[in-house]
Amino acid sequence: MVEEEFDVYIEDEDGNVVVDKKMKSYANGFIDLWLPRNQTYNTKIEHNGKTVESEISTFDGDGTCVTTMQLL
Repeated sequence: MVEEEFDVYIEDEDGNVVVDKKMKSYANGFIDLWLPRNQTYNTKIEHNGKTVESEISTFDGDGTCVTTMQLL
């Protein structure tokens, strides 16, 4: 989904809101997020009435490019 606007909401494990804003995907279809290391996050992304929720983490060995989240 190229150059589309998404509602992005991310909380850390303690329930602190890390991201709560509209973000536009780039020409490659990705959204660029920078999150603090060594934490786990609950992520919710919405677009045109479709939603995906997922847990992502930033520990050593975790992927830096998440491609498994699918809007349903």
